[in-house]
Amino acid sequence: GTRIVLPASSGGHFLAQGAINGRSVNFMLDTGATTVALSAPDAQRIGLDFSKGRPVRMNTANGTAQGYLVRLNSVRVGDVEVYDVEAIVSQQPMPYVLLGNSFISRFSMRRDADQMVLEKRF
Repeated sequence: GTRIVLPASSGGHFLAQGAINGRSVNFMLDTGATTVALSAPDAQRIGLDFSKGRPVRMNTANGTAQGYLVRLNSVRVGDVEVYDVEAIVSQQPMPYVLLGNSFISRFSMRRDADQMVLEKRF
């Protein structure tokens, strides 16, 4: 696939079911996030050993926090899959995996009424 269409939720966010390294996760599109970002519990649930990642300090809406920079083998939303995606694992709990710019930048993006449309760049 080459196209992702995300409907706006009642709160105006763009949410999607997807997968990281073949394991199911719930995404929220976040154009303000530099990378895909997930919590340590989500990383553990999907079998991602983030302890081997590079320790980094990150700026969040709640201040500065410790994280681990890792590479994801694959990120899938719908029938669109991309490979070798940078991500940060945070110790802070998060209700969603943030689908940040390390994923988004591989697409052209446009808002069409209550939908966000991502089309894969080639």
